[in-house]
Amino acid sequence: MKYLVIGDEDTVLGLGMVGVEGRIVREKDDTLKAFKEALSDREVGIVIITERMASLIRPTVDRFIFSEDFPLIVEIPDRKGPLPGRKGIREMVNAAIGVKL
Repeated sequence: MKYLVIGDEDTVLGLGMVGVEGRIVREKDDTLKAFKEALSDREVGIVIITERMASLIRPTVDRFIFSEDFPLIVEIPDRKGPLPGRKGIREMVNAAIGVKL
């Protein structure tokens, strides 16, 4: 099982430094193509996608999240921070582990 990240250049390069394969996307068509390719790869167990890129293809992402169990889809903020109304990574980690960092 492997991870795959879909997002802007900084996010993909940053996660690539720790061994996560990725696809750099800039617009809706690129994002949709990369997302579909990730879903069709049976070795991919976790797809990490930046919130901004996921918002470009929101109906497709939501349709998959609510109808499929595998792979796991994880949305993360990009270097510009979380989208309005979404929690940042620190808040998500604090909620997940129950300890303020």
